[in-house]
Amino acid sequence: MWFGDPGRGKTVAVRMALHALPPGWKVTWVPVPVRPSVAGMRRAVFDALALPSRFPHTSALADAAVAGALGEARVLAVDEAQRLPVPCPEYLQSLWDHPDTRITLVLCGAGSERALARLPHLASRIGAWQEVPRLTGAEAAAVMTGFHPLWRTVPAPDLTWIDQSCAHGTLRTWAALTAHLQNALLTTADAAVDRALLRRLFKRVAPPL
Repeated sequence: MWFGDPGRGKTVAVRMALHALPPGWKVTWVPVPVRPSVAGMRRAVFDALALPSRFPHTSALADAAVAGALGEARVLAVDEAQRLPVPCPEYLQSLWDHPDTRITLVLCGAGSERALARLPHLASRIGAWQEVPRLTGAEAAAVMTGFHPLWRTVPAPDLTWIDQSCAHGTLRTWAALTAHLQNALLTTADAAVDRALLRRLFKRVAPPL
């Protein structure tokens, strides 16, 4: 279970962690349907597995096909898990509990820990609770140079200033600022990454008061 406030970079952190899996493990990301139901979740898992057959006409056949595909070592990753009504996590738990499956279930989302707290029979099965906290100023300076090469040209004190002035440890804000900065450098002649330019870009990523 990966949780934390919105924009903290949970999905990015999970994807990085899953890239470090040992050989032989497959990773399948299951999108959460709009207005999720068990039927919609069942179809989402089936489609995410890219099974060669058409979606079966009964839930029993669909569950059998999914269980068969999950007989090999695989991670099922579900983002925005906090949006799932109670029956949907219970369906995912049934896949994990199935005697013929070999899966690790990764749930991720802002508030997902509170959603699972309402399901003690599932929460008790969580092997690890991983919080993704707000970046500190020093962490932001180190993390952003790895996030995008553009920030490697910016001195560490300026990176700390950017975080304190605008991003406030939120990776989503940093990502938006990166996109605006790239665009400014591409479209403005003689543009330089200085505090004057950055102050103008801050206004584009900060919500109006």
